[in-house]
Amino acid sequence: MQRFLLFIANGLFLLVCFTPSAVSAAHRQAQQETTPKQDIKDAGSSAKDSAKKTGSATKKETKKVVNKSAKKTEQGADKVEDKTKPKS
Repeated sequence: MQRFLLFIANGLFLLVCFTPSAVSAAHRQAQQETTPKQDIKDAGSSAKDSAKKTGSATKKETKKVVNKSAKKTEQGADKVEDKTKPKS
């Protein structure tokens, strides 16, 4: 009877020790295997994110240019106004 219990205990010990690593290895392998459909989805998401970032940066730079142009136009108009004022 003791031999039987010892055999069961050893079997359970081995089962507990090696099951997590086997499950982990299977999980890793499942994560690494991607289908072409998933690759296309990932590529689409990446392209969408890139387009959003590019659009945001373009909007920001365009706003800077427009504001600077307006400021310079105003400065030029002030110079012309000063030159054309009648001297009293």
